[in-house]
Formats: sequence, C-alpha cells, structure tokens
Amino acid sequence: MATLRVGTGFDQHPFVSESEPHRALMLGGVLFDADRGLKGHSDADVVAHAIADAMLGAAGLGDLGGHFPETDETWAGADSLEILAHVAVLVAKEGWRLSNADCTVICETPHIGGARETMMERLSAAAGGIVHVKATRPEGLGDLGRGEGIACLATALLEEIG
Repeated sequence: MATLRVGTGFDQHPFVSESEPHRALMLGGVLFDADRGLKGHSDADVVAHAIADAMLGAAGLGDLGGHFPETDETWAGADSLEILAHVAVLVAKEGWRLSNADCTVICETPHIGGARETMMERLSAAAGGIVHVKATRPEGLGDLGRGEGIACLATALLEEIG
C-alpha cells in the first residue's frame, strides 16, 4: 500500500496600484492580458505559489516563505513555474512526488476559463504530477470582491517514491 500525505496551500496578492509601473499578470504560468499585475517578490503567480506551498506542507518541509524569502534576491522577479519545479525537486529529495493537486483561483477578474487547460498543462509539468484548476468569483464580497487582488487555495496529495 502506498504511503500518502496531504498538504494545503494558500496565496493572495494585491494588484499593483495604478501609479506603479506596469506589471504583467501571471496565473498558473499563463500571461493574461490585463491592465495590472499582482504585487510580489517573484512574478506573484498566486496559483503556482499555492500549489508549491501545499506540496511543501505535505512533505513536512515548511512553507514557501521559508524556502524563498523576499530578502533573497535570487528569486526577485522569478518565474513561479521555476519555483514550483524547484519545490518538486525538494519534495523528491525527501522521497515524495505529486500524485495530484487541486486548486481554486478566487477573483473577480480575469476570467480564467479560456486559459484553464494551458494553466493545468504548465503547472502539471512544473510540479511533476496532475494539477487541476478551478475558479470562483467572490461575488463582490471583501477585498477580492472589490477586485483588489487575487487568491488561490490548493490541496496537494503526495505519494511516496519507490
């Protein structure tokens, strides 16, 4: 019988203000056509970050901030798919691999429907296992409902290698 572990991850970033320089909006490794991107140390891809955090938690390896602190310039502006791939390597070194991950993107905009398949392909390739992406709108409630940012909640199931 395979040994399994489950982890959860959450990430949320605000949009850059209109007075800040333009920043691209990356979600799940896909560039979205948007007026503003998310504020963050890397490319601020909340989807990749939530999945990476879930994988780290399932493997008992702490959290994303512990491995990729904002004080480490190595990861400044980094492609979050590279961060996710690095997490997959860390998890493998501990004897685990991603069986599957499921995540929910929470935002008023953009609508991710047309990019969902591409997001899942890119995230799955980086994470080394099946990744499923869903989305929901906060229906105008709270900061996300006012369109101030984007959040993502993820669950990862790891299986023991070997």
